[in-house]
Amino acid sequence: MSGRVAGKRVLITGAARGMGRSHAVRLAEEGADLILVDICASLPEVEYPLATPEDLDETARLATELGSKAVAAVVDVRDAAALAAAVDDGVAQLGGLDAAVANAGVLTAGTWDTTTAEQWRTVVDVNLIGTWNTCAAALPHLVERGGSLVNISSAAGIKGAPLHTPYTASKHGVVGMSRALANELAVHHIRVNTVHPTGVETGMRPDSLHGLLIEQRPDLAPLFGNALPIVMAEAIDISNAVLFLVSDESRYVTGLEFKVDAGVTIR
Repeated sequence: MSGRVAGKRVLITGAARGMGRSHAVRLAEEGADLILVDICASLPEVEYPLATPEDLDETARLATELGSKAVAAVVDVRDAAALAAAVDDGVAQLGGLDAAVANAGVLTAGTWDTTTAEQWRTVVDVNLIGTWNTCAAALPHLVERGGSLVNISSAAGIKGAPLHTPYTASKHGVVGMSRALANELAVHHIRVNTVHPTGVETGMRPDSLHGLLIEQRPDLAPLFGNALPIVMAEAIDISNAVLFLVSDESRYVTGLEFKVDAGVTIR
């Protein structure tokens, strides 16, 4: 195969739909083989439905139609042992690993006094610990030959986005973790970067957040406005950044906070 990531083997979490599926298709278009992971089940603390096994199968089908090999596994990124086992199996089938995209994430909404301990635990465990588990599962396969870790943060990982404090905190945590890993892993020629999208239409949007901004805290709405005159970005815009960071075009790029945010973080 030809392409900007031809021959590379890439792990993607949260791959069943939304940005994860977009990343998978974009990388497949450019020649990558894929390990696709998703929980494929909804969580009680998250008010919108998560992906299904059928969604994950569809992502794998789209990738294989483009000529890529795709290994799919239903795994919760909070389960470090299960994730590591799935990655090991995928690596065995594909013959190696060159990059990982820690994309799985969830979002809850609430004011400071309505956000629950259960919401905090779920969001931090998926978004931050799950990202760490993804890196930890990938790294044994990267340390001998180098590679790329791409950790999906958020515009909320750069600015103090309100009304979803656990999400904002977890995405800031992803940045700190990634910076630390970038320093520690540079000696192994492993690059570690974060990507920071503005809002993307993926279904990851609690209806209650809209209600909070309209009914309770309209004063905070300007914090969510993009500088460029769009309401939301498209998933492909984020996937193009992921493609660059997985490819050898970014071979000397590490510790970068790559904003694809339509300027929301400069407001």
